[in-house]
Amino acid sequence: MLRLVISRLVSLAVTLLAVSLAIFLIMEVLPGDPAAIMLGTAAREDTLAALRQELGLDQPALVRYLEWIGGLMHGDLGQSITYKMPVSTLVAERMNVTLPLSLLAILISTALALPLGVAAASRRDGAVDRAVLVFSQLGVAVPNFWIGLLFILFFSTWLGWFPAGGFPGWSSGIWPAFQALLLPALALALPQAAVLTRVTRSATLEVIGADFVRTARAKGVDKGGTLRRHVVPNALIPVTTILGLQLSFFFGGAILVENVFNLPGLGRLAYQALNQRDLVVIKDIVLIFSGLVIVVNFIVDIGYALLDPRLRGRS
Repeated sequence: MLRLVISRLVSLAVTLLAVSLAIFLIMEVLPGDPAAIMLGTAAREDTLAALRQELGLDQPALVRYLEWIGGLMHGDLGQSITYKMPVSTLVAERMNVTLPLSLLAILISTALALPLGVAAASRRDGAVDRAVLVFSQLGVAVPNFWIGLLFILFFSTWLGWFPAGGFPGWSSGIWPAFQALLLPALALALPQAAVLTRVTRSATLEVIGADFVRTARAKGVDKGGTLRRHVVPNALIPVTTILGLQLSFFFGGAILVENVFNLPGLGRLAYQALNQRDLVVIKDIVLIFSGLVIVVNFIVDIGYALLDPRLRGRS
């Protein structure tokens, strides 16, 4: 197991390095003037020169890359041109929204998908199975931002149960902040829950048909006991893999959902930075989103090995 963890850590470090290099090359080295992109083609030459000097674009690319990576290791993400403040401060403020939102969406998605998938598989071709298939097909077909708009119309405008947008801040109390995040988290979670439900159903059906399950039933274990002890633990292995792959969709989907609900999160910051051509912020946010997905997939890999002893044996 230790060898597996070390090999995954090495892989994680190499992947992060490769991603950071790709982002730097695309943003600063490929043909095009970052200063002209930020200020527009109508900017005066002396203004462009001043910005190039401020961004360090007059230095060799290798020096700029090493300075960027060195700053990242010390928590220095550079200075936002638009907001005139450190990017690390901006990111820390916005993470207070995006991180709880994504975690809540993951919890909702998993809490919905696992019971629904197992229930559908254990009652194959029954009414529950058909209802779950309809839910999963609708969830896959409908985009999360449209679900968010429907939630605003129904729960906020019509019923008045939840705020239509905005975030009061954690200083106003946990319940108001939770209320502000619940609808966006549901909008973010439902499409991914639909995908995970289908995967859980397929994995459970495959395990139900396995020889060891039939043997357990032949020895007198009831249907519920077979599901709890033998079917669900084995079906979780492919489900865990898919859940890890879905995390990138949660972080990516937060960009749309945060804008629909006017939440001051990292996704909205990315959207605003894109509109204002603040390449310093965009570069850091892309790396943060990529890093989060890579780190979470590392955790999923370790969890996958814990669930499947065969992987530990191979390592």
